[in-house]
Amino acid sequence: MPKIKINNANIYYEDSAPNDTQKPVMVFAHGLLWNTRIYDKQVEHFQDSYRCIAFDFRGQGQSQITKDGYDMDTLADDAIGLLAALEIDSCHYVGLSMGGFVGQRIAIRKPELLNSLTLIDTSADAEDPDNIPGYKKLITAIRWLGMKRVSKKVMPIMFGSTFLTDKARKTDQKEWLAMLNGNRKGGVVKATMGVIERDAVYDQLDSITTPTLIIVGDEDVATPYDKAERMHFAIDGSKLAIIKGSGHTSTVEEPEQVNKVLSHFLTSCV
Repeated sequence: MPKIKINNANIYYEDSAPNDTQKPVMVFAHGLLWNTRIYDKQVEHFQDSYRCIAFDFRGQGQSQITKDGYDMDTLADDAIGLLAALEIDSCHYVGLSMGGFVGQRIAIRKPELLNSLTLIDTSADAEDPDNIPGYKKLITAIRWLGMKRVSKKVMPIMFGSTFLTDKARKTDQKEWLAMLNGNRKGGVVKATMGVIERDAVYDQLDSITTPTLIIVGDEDVATPYDKAERMHFAIDGSKLAIIKGSGHTSTVEEPEQVNKVLSHFLTSCV
């Protein structure tokens, strides 16, 4: 799949139907430390009816590690630039965690680009100050020791206990641990700093008029239910869905539940 130059960064993306201009477009934006792979089950489910585009944020996955540009506003500019480069006038945007931080900014700044907004396991608030020292220790460890030395500690943040203790999913657990280990050190450090230093957008959520679905795993410890509920109450007309037995990466942990809820929501947006 190709890379495209957006805002001085080579951005990797996957397009399920690059030559089909008739299908409605779904754009998938991943969370911190991940890449397009967290949406494989969603692309598989929706690609017959939608043109599905998933991309890697700068510094992560297969996109370029740039010197700067890891703040959420610049990442939103990257996503907006990708749509423009692919000549896409509007889309159904799906963002998980960091991808949700970006999606909210697009909905606030460029609502005409969005037919719908789905926010998964994310928040509109700045990072909790109590969490920042721990994240900075993590960054220091990654910088000096590499991702493999900390990835096992990251897994319980990214996944719920149901997934991590399911013996039938040991292969899945190993696959996602390996993917964490595969992160490039320089990109991870920059991207993580961008996340923990992000500004809140909660006070701007009342300006969002895009049809919005908020999804949260009931075992999400990174952005728990109360964060989702705050967004739900702040965005007029939004829908809130709870994914049972899922942590912070619902698209991977419980893809069938996510696909069902998302399908119902998209049908209501027609």
